[in-house]
Amino acid sequence: MTQSEPVALITGASSGIGEEFAKLHAEAGGDLILVARRLDRLNTLKDSLEQTFGIRVTVIAQDLAQPGAAQTVYDAVNGQGIRIDYLINNAGHGGRGDFHSMDPAMIDSQMQLNMVALTQLTRLFLPDMVARGSGRVLNVSSTASFFPGPLQAVYFATKAYVTFLSNALSEELKGTGVTVTALMPGATESEFAKVSGMDKTNLFEQTFPARDVAKAGYEAMLAGEMDIVAGVTTSQNIMLKLSAFMPKRSMLKTIYKMQQVQN
Repeated sequence: MTQSEPVALITGASSGIGEEFAKLHAEAGGDLILVARRLDRLNTLKDSLEQTFGIRVTVIAQDLAQPGAAQTVYDAVNGQGIRIDYLINNAGHGGRGDFHSMDPAMIDSQMQLNMVALTQLTRLFLPDMVARGSGRVLNVSSTASFFPGPLQAVYFATKAYVTFLSNALSEELKGTGVTVTALMPGATESEFAKVSGMDKTNLFEQTFPARDVAKAGYEAMLAGEMDIVAGVTTSQNIMLKLSAFMPKRSMLKTIYKMQQVQN
């Protein structure tokens, strides 16, 4: 397959930040590989982007929370002879509640989707990028990666993994022509809050448009930046910068209160 404009593979592309990434890349004239569980939504987005921008969109309906899913996606892309220039690992989900009473399947799903699938996809596509001497990887982490997160213990921990992995790879890949960027959004307008049970908490009292967050991440990826924080208020940004100096117990208490459901 002959390619001109860069091709982007985006996971979690059927809604929210992932959908906005797809629109941004389509507007730039690039073809897309869209990966998500919901085929109907993927096909609707595919039709819209192809008709509006005259690009080619390939959809892969795949639940990345299932073991072996990353390899299935990689094999499907290779089987069509498509070269991936930008890998945007956006798929992820949370789950609110006390760890000891949380459904074990929910815990496993978060770890598989947020960490394992992201790691495997990155490992599968990186060698091709390094061999070519060009490529961009954007891993969607979270401002949650700055702290431990009582009431979302697993989610916060998985996002810390994403940020640390991304930063380590960023250093390893210096001089190869390939970059890895970690996007750390704050509270964003998407399905995430409702699905994770965070929509009635103080943390999501003020949210930012998914388009704005995606645009900040997409531009940082193109520029080869290591980290980008997006979708935070001024006070939240100050808290992030001061977090390293806060007594841990005080920080944990604050985060716990922010994630309690408002009456």
